[in-house]
Amino acid sequence: MSNSGSLASLDKDFERFKRALPRDFAAYVRDTYRIDLSAEYLGQRLPHPIGKGSGQLSLNDGQLETDADAGLAFVVLKTVIAQDAAGAQSMAAWAIHETKMKVERRGAGWTVTWKGRGWDRSFADYLALVRAGRDLTRAGRLLAVPSVKYHLPRLSEPFRDAEYAFTTRSLADAWGEAPLLLEKDFSPTLAGDQLSDEKAQILRWLREVPARIRAHAPVKLAMKLMNARFDDDFQREMMDAASSADTLVVFNRLFDQAQGVAYGGPELSDRNLRVLDRPTAHQPIRPSLSGTGNITSGRAIVEYAVRGCSTVQLHTFFQLPLEEYPATDGSRTQRALHGLVFEPRDGLLAAMLEREAAGTLARCGGELRFLDLLPDAYRAR
Repeated sequence: MSNSGSLASLDKDFERFKRALPRDFAAYVRDTYRIDLSAEYLGQRLPHPIGKGSGQLSLNDGQLETDADAGLAFVVLKTVIAQDAAGAQSMAAWAIHETKMKVERRGAGWTVTWKGRGWDRSFADYLALVRAGRDLTRAGRLLAVPSVKYHLPRLSEPFRDAEYAFTTRSLADAWGEAPLLLEKDFSPTLAGDQLSDEKAQILRWLREVPARIRAHAPVKLAMKLMNARFDDDFQREMMDAASSADTLVVFNRLFDQAQGVAYGGPELSDRNLRVLDRPTAHQPIRPSLSGTGNITSGRAIVEYAVRGCSTVQLHTFFQLPLEEYPATDGSRTQRALHGLVFEPRDGLLAAMLEREAAGTLARCGGELRFLDLLPDAYRAR
């Protein structure tokens, strides 16, 4: 099919799929458009790059089932707060009940605000959710990855290894098969805390946390990095400090000190993409990258991909008012995927076909490949 023929077909599919996506839309895309959307997160091959970030949309079995049915590639579970065998949590201030999320416009985009932080139910309940995610993962329906906030000491203090040991081993036991896939969350609310006032303290966490976690179980580790209250150069310094992780999630939301809330929108993506454009001391950087921040179109996915991100994690876009989605039926996850992939001007397929026409993305074996958008330094090694 020619590029012009693909664009014409895309217009028709966009209208046709407003009520329901094909059950395996990535396979449909490959057969129809000769576009391979395969992506990679924590070394796992995925049918496409779109996943859901940790939060209120991934804290029960029903949400995971809905996402699996919609065709989402992966989900990061709500962040649990680490504890020791006696149940003590040094970061207990983050295990507070969520207030109702508020979806609102911020500038030209959208953001979601809420006052809560991490998992506020029992650890046993979280392990049950991990087992449910494990079953979906093994069935090949959806990759589900636990998320943890571990103890982060002040510069002069030791790590509380008992919390690292008990939490990591418990999650590994619940997962059952090595390695445990795990995301360490440096949440945006941490950026607003006094703990994050010192650069040296943050860099110590990023350098030492991976080994603290891996000491207790075989783990493939993603580190979700916050946007610190320092300049862009420090963001790159944070990436370099965290280079022993397997994947870096770049970067968590901005923090509004006056209102005491984290937020997204265009300010977030502007900063994240700007930071990813900056040079780094590590060439190539060892961890793979997963992009997050104001991803509301397939074109935005491509902008993160050409800067090294082999997947993206969304949260706000799965919560928009229903009238903001072009699809007319289905769950919010399905409606979001429809717009992100098939929208004929700014969708993922359109953006890739546009790059083919411009000569910046070439077919390999007759196919366009999403992972070929990544710079050479970030492709699977």
